[in-house]
Amino acid sequence: MSEAELVLRSTRVVTPDGIRAASVAVTGEKITAVLPHDAPVPAGARLEDVGDHVVLPGLVDTHVHVNDPGRTEWEGFWTATRAAAAGGITTLVDMPLNSIPPTTTVDHLRTKRAVAADKAHIDVGFWGGALPDNVKDLRPLHEAGVFGFKAFLSPSGVDEFPHLDQEQLARSLAEIAAFDGLLIVHAEDPHHLAAAPQQGGPRYSHFLASRPRDAEDTAIAALLAQAKRFDARVHVLHLSSSDALPLIAEARADGVRVTVETCPHYLTLTAEEVPDGASEFKCCPPIREAANQDLLWQALADGTVDCVVTDHSPSTVDLKTDDFATAWGGIAGLQLSLPAMWTAARARGLGLEDVVRWMSARTARLVGLDARKGAVAPGHDADFAVLAPDETFTVDPAALQHRNRVTAYAGKTLYGVVKSTWLRGTRIVADGAFTEPKGQLLDRA
Repeated sequence: MSEAELVLRSTRVVTPDGIRAASVAVTGEKITAVLPHDAPVPAGARLEDVGDHVVLPGLVDTHVHVNDPGRTEWEGFWTATRAAAAGGITTLVDMPLNSIPPTTTVDHLRTKRAVAADKAHIDVGFWGGALPDNVKDLRPLHEAGVFGFKAFLSPSGVDEFPHLDQEQLARSLAEIAAFDGLLIVHAEDPHHLAAAPQQGGPRYSHFLASRPRDAEDTAIAALLAQAKRFDARVHVLHLSSSDALPLIAEARADGVRVTVETCPHYLTLTAEEVPDGASEFKCCPPIREAANQDLLWQALADGTVDCVVTDHSPSTVDLKTDDFATAWGGIAGLQLSLPAMWTAARARGLGLEDVVRWMSARTARLVGLDARKGAVAPGHDADFAVLAPDETFTVDPAALQHRNRVTAYAGKTLYGVVKSTWLRGTRIVADGAFTEPKGQLLDRA
């Protein structure tokens, strides 16, 4: 510890080897050692003893729609990264839509990076987009540092980001496989969606019927077949349908290189509790029934589902009408994802080490950042969330940092209060007070 500048001490530190009392030594931006709780503090080092609060690695959220530039009134880098930091998230990867322009060329990536550079409170990386007409742009985007490529198999909801049909998917996947890139996919089949009953109005049951499980299942089956054909790496985004789990397990056993995520709203909210007209609960694919949720939790436990991300997809308040057919589909969850997941996990007898595995370690691994993010371990960035796991709070939308304070969690009592957040050795949030932006822009390399 002779070189340590900071020692962060707690009776409960979540490490890759479990939860234990420890003193975490930090030099500059890196963790240099994880030592016994009573290890001596070297001369000149600053001691921060957080007592019984839990020290977690900062969360890594690989599915965030920041929408900046172009739809900054929906969300922007300043507000999104403040919300993330308030919730213990220290790294996010921005989706290529719903910004204008979308991140589908190197020039558009440069535009996005320029906008984000001085606004990011946490570290930020970028996904590229795979469109019907930009196969030529995929390799240059990969070389420019995007972490992979997002594609839709059904309409995305915005005109500037069209979806891929199966032939276009094959062309994009062949190109991405050629440089061993990663394709991440919103998997709903457009033909099944078109055939489903479409009824407007405030009834959630009508909306749920319009996005059936078989739309997900069919699209995932087709994606897995294409991934096997090209020996490509693919990632299933925001899995909602538990019916697809056997398909995924079988494909993985057959050697298909597939990973899978789900989201806090699928694990903590159920269709049975969604009030009619409450489009703050609307997302695509939709929140499904409690029995479906139980199977998603089981899949997390057995490893069929790899990780949990927010799919933070906000909009302005006026787009959240009481008509589920026309309201914007997206849930804002950055600031609340950790307490929402911890509340549900503890009720099921799971531990904080499980939450960290799903929301930090495995997400960091997904995007190739696991050598520096996602663990309290020597050599990693000194990114921490300090959590009071037994304290509760009631969600007040007015207290959120999101630009538009619409939340499906309003009025819910959640366990887990984030006391402070640290980014590369600097405390960036403490008891609701923020420092100036200190985030870095990350490249895949």
